[in-house]
Amino acid sequence: MGFPEQRPRRLRTTPALRRMVSETEVRPRQLVLPMFVKEGATGPVPIGSMPGVVQHSRDSLRKAVAEAAESGISGIMLFGVPERHDATGSASLDPDGILNAALRDVRSEVGDEIVVMSDLCLDEFTDHGHCGVLDAQGRVDNDATLDVYARMGVAQADAGAHVVGPSGMMDGQVGVIRAALDAAGHTDTGILAYTAKYASAFYGPFREAVNSQLRGDRKSYQQDGANAREALRELALDLEEGADMVMVKPALAYLDILARVADASDVPVAAYQISGEYAMIEAAAERGWLERERTILETLTSIRRAGADVILTYWAVEVAGMLDS
Repeated sequence: MGFPEQRPRRLRTTPALRRMVSETEVRPRQLVLPMFVKEGATGPVPIGSMPGVVQHSRDSLRKAVAEAAESGISGIMLFGVPERHDATGSASLDPDGILNAALRDVRSEVGDEIVVMSDLCLDEFTDHGHCGVLDAQGRVDNDATLDVYARMGVAQADAGAHVVGPSGMMDGQVGVIRAALDAAGHTDTGILAYTAKYASAFYGPFREAVNSQLRGDRKSYQQDGANAREALRELALDLEEGADMVMVKPALAYLDILARVADASDVPVAAYQISGEYAMIEAAAERGWLERERTILETLTSIRRAGADVILTYWAVEVAGMLDS
């Protein structure tokens, strides 16, 4: 057996060489921090299943967003945790409701230094925990929900959101929200469409984070994890309806979907590294089964390599510090 004529290992021999030929990088500007703000909280409230993540009070949120802006990350995605829930999620439309009030707080604190995104969905606000209003048979009523989403979009833009993120997977949601925003004069408010949001087992810790009231499941409107072509159909519809950015959620179990969406999209593509992905890595690292920082960076690199221009991750600020060091 002769010696090999090709030696790819030459480009791996030193850290400087590996750095020079690296094809994919993660930078702070590509990261967005999901954040929770809890009505009535007097200080940060730890989330048991997500070590290091909290439900903020309005005061602690302002400080944390200022720190996020200083870290160099590109944005935050804000979720509200209200004290009151009802069948239609009416607190989502209240200008003084927790999410809209917190959006005003954040914009007054950081202005345009960081992109302020807001979750546009009813699941945090309803007493049944679904992403829309229910019909007489207890099913999510798609078209009745669209009317609420349109008003939510305007309320969030009025409160200062740069970008709204409709996450409920209702048919036609992007087009209805775009029309409502434009009619209200918010032509510069962007839409991050949750284009491919799958019915996943990895959402469990998030439900604790938002005090979810969910009964049943969301399989009638979130996508089936076995389906790939369906994501491209959803992408085509969201682009036609005016999405400014599109997203795949979850990230790690759907890297193939992310790659397909990225190949087909002519707008920026985001991916959400969700609560269950965060929790399992933190749990394994706490037990010494994984090297925590290496694992975090490896997973984020895999999401970038699959095609994400933007990553929503609960490690955003911490990782920005790692990358600067």
